[in-house]
Amino acid sequence: MKRDFQSFFLYMFGFLLLWEWLRPIEQLTTTDHIEMFVIFILLSFTLAFLRMKWIWQTIIKFWFIFFSVNMFHYDEGFFQFSWFTFFTDDLTTNFSRIIARNWLGLTNEFRTFLLFILLWLMVYLVHYWLLNRKRIFIFFFMTLIYITVLDTFTLYSATTAIVRTVVVGFAVMGMLTYYRILARENVYGDSVAARKWLRPLIIMIAFSVIIGIISPKFAPIWPDPVPYLKAAGNKGGEDGVGKGIAKVGYGTDDSRLGGPFIGDDSIVFRTEAVEKNYWKVETKDHYTGKGWIPSESTPLTISGDDLIPVFPIPSDVETRDENASLFMFMDYDHLIYPAGIQRVQFQRNYLLEIDSTKEKISILNRINSTPIAPDSYSIEYKVPKYQATELRETTGADPEQIEAEFLARYTQLPDNLPDRVRELAVSITEKETNWFDKAKAVERHFGGSGFTYSQSDVAVPGENDDYVDQFLFETKIGYCDNFSTSMAVLLRSLGIPTRWVKGYTGGEFLEYSEVESSKQIYEITNNNAHSWVEVYFPNQGWVPFEPTKGFTNSVSIDFTNDDGTTPAVETTAPAAPNQQQDLEEDSGSSEKTEQTFSFNGLWLSINIFFNKNWKWIFILAAIVVGAVGLIYRLRGKWLPRLYLLQFRLRKKDENIGKAYLILLDQLERFGLKRSENQTLRNYARYIDTFFASREMSKLTDRYEQYLYHQKLPEGSWKDTRELWENLIKKTIA
Repeated sequence: MKRDFQSFFLYMFGFLLLWEWLRPIEQLTTTDHIEMFVIFILLSFTLAFLRMKWIWQTIIKFWFIFFSVNMFHYDEGFFQFSWFTFFTDDLTTNFSRIIARNWLGLTNEFRTFLLFILLWLMVYLVHYWLLNRKRIFIFFFMTLIYITVLDTFTLYSATTAIVRTVVVGFAVMGMLTYYRILARENVYGDSVAARKWLRPLIIMIAFSVIIGIISPKFAPIWPDPVPYLKAAGNKGGEDGVGKGIAKVGYGTDDSRLGGPFIGDDSIVFRTEAVEKNYWKVETKDHYTGKGWIPSESTPLTISGDDLIPVFPIPSDVETRDENASLFMFMDYDHLIYPAGIQRVQFQRNYLLEIDSTKEKISILNRINSTPIAPDSYSIEYKVPKYQATELRETTGADPEQIEAEFLARYTQLPDNLPDRVRELAVSITEKETNWFDKAKAVERHFGGSGFTYSQSDVAVPGENDDYVDQFLFETKIGYCDNFSTSMAVLLRSLGIPTRWVKGYTGGEFLEYSEVESSKQIYEITNNNAHSWVEVYFPNQGWVPFEPTKGFTNSVSIDFTNDDGTTPAVETTAPAAPNQQQDLEEDSGSSEKTEQTFSFNGLWLSINIFFNKNWKWIFILAAIVVGAVGLIYRLRGKWLPRLYLLQFRLRKKDENIGKAYLILLDQLERFGLKRSENQTLRNYARYIDTFFASREMSKLTDRYEQYLYHQKLPEGSWKDTRELWENLIKKTIA
């Protein structure tokens, strides 16, 4: 069988195996135009079969990739190169997201490009296994594992895919076995011998497949492990039971709360501020009995440098102006900000889209209004100092101060909320006469010994269970979502407007700022994702409360009595086991100042520098890599000159051994390769013929004399060196 005929069938079977990897993608993902990826695989195998030079293969493949990306994602024509500028910008942005490990922030254009590159690599590997190694079992076995796992855990049905894969896999392994035997025995296999081999192979495969299809199948003996594995993978049923273990961090869906989670120390951002803050992302106002959803969406677009119109702090409240800088490690296209935000400053001019209901602020590109994730930004905000005497002035809902619609929204509760929740709220606050003291009483209630902070032993409410009722009366074990939601529901049952807030705690202290000595640098990770409560007071606005056991927010409340007596002392619960202690105490001590240099601080400085200058670093790295590659490619020009200088200073006759081997390497770089079984004398005659001289033969005679006798006539290195230098110089010319 001719090699072209052999290669054709091997490439065809390799294409069919690789096609099985693409079949589930269109069904299980949002990927469209799957036929273009199949055509790309077919094109790659065709170019390899035609043995086209690698440079032309690369050009054709990249042309096809760019053409497909343009067709999928851009409205401009392929030859209108403005789209290519956007695409290259998109590539650099996504590479920075990869460095920041923000996998969810990758754009669809970049994902398409990566899939094409992955298929390119897989085609190369299949080509290598088939034609070079003549082995395909590992890839065949991985294909079977891939389709069976998808068949087990997804909606994809792999019944026919398994049959196709088995047929193709055994066929190609049989052919490869035949060709390996021929190669090992050094015999030529003609078409007659090939047919004798393939005929029983085809019969065996067909017989095995038919028997496997028509044979009766026994029922499963072991219990199905899929429900357990799905629960562990957070793929429970719609009712939320068996939701499994989630990963801590910011998420948008809070409609079904509950269940344990695992920690994640991935860095979200670092901040440079005068003190530790709680950082907001959004609020939600509608409690469903299972979780929180926003009641409506009210988008408002403003310029990036405008005053941000979220619920402002009333002018009667004493405030001080502060600012903070955030350096993002994850590419979030929403703003992370402290309460009292006024303005935000970016390095570029962006737009802000504000959902005034949720107070979620999205960042948009001014040119095309698409979401964008900046590397860093600065925030101006006001820090309020509340007076307890003024907070205590609100004793009930005043229609003149609170609109009925506003009150209804922020006191909403589901109709099926168990009565004992309302009864508990009344019993906790029965001695209090104003909203503030009632809120503090509920907040203190969760600090009692009856409640436990835990991230693992957390229940999931069943179909007929209320999330808050289950936590308050049955489990009393949970984390921030349990505590904050329960406080909000208890206060709402008393008619006190409350909303649920999501964001981050203050994070871990790293070091003092080198730019402004009054500021500290904190690191906020996914482990700092948190939720808390804000209570509305008509004369004070939204005031944060922290019900989660072991946590304390940074809100400043002056408890000075009306008669000027000493302020009452608010007790602070101990920090939760997984939270960092506030390191701002004793911030002026000399001991802490001496510890400001640390590896964490050095790493922070490096990260901040990289975030600000990553584009220039990338360009410089590309230039360095290109320069190194060019130097290496031209080594045949400069390396011989270095050898000439090196051996010109040597005078011992023994230098001929090393010099001759160097000459052989240089001749090979020059393009005069020595055959595997060619003797040195034959090779020397070939070199002399090429250069029209006898210098290589003379040099080889002296080298063999040295090689076999380990010595040369004294002083012969001078003449030998001249021969060697002449040959070296001829390869440079």
